[in-house]
Amino acid sequence: KRTLRFNRHHSDRYNGLKKSWRKPKGIDNAVRRRFKGTVVMPNIGYGSNKKTRNLLPNGFYPFLVHNRRDLEVLLMHNRKYAAVFAHSLSSKKRETLLKRAAQLNVHVVNAHAKLRVS
Repeated sequence: KRTLRFNRHHSDRYNGLKKSWRKPKGIDNAVRRRFKGTVVMPNIGYGSNKKTRNLLPNGFYPFLVHNRRDLEVLLMHNRKYAAVFAHSLSSKKRETLLKRAAQLNVHVVNAHAKLRVS
């Protein structure tokens, strides 16, 4: 599964323009008018396969976990979904959830993030 990187028009020419895509709106813009040899605009046809969309490189689908109840949901689906701890979780709660995930045999994608060194 690989999707195209759509870079902003002229982002390679000027340092002030970042690479993130912006739709060209100028009346004379060659990209908007879809001239040959210009960068392509994102269209619905560039979407990835529905079966592999949102699939992580390790073969799991991500599931955002905010609390213990969210983690318990993954008990029956631990072969298909992997837990992703929310950014707002404290390191103390992460430690308890990480122990519970090991008991449930749930794979955690960002297991080492924000953990305190003891």
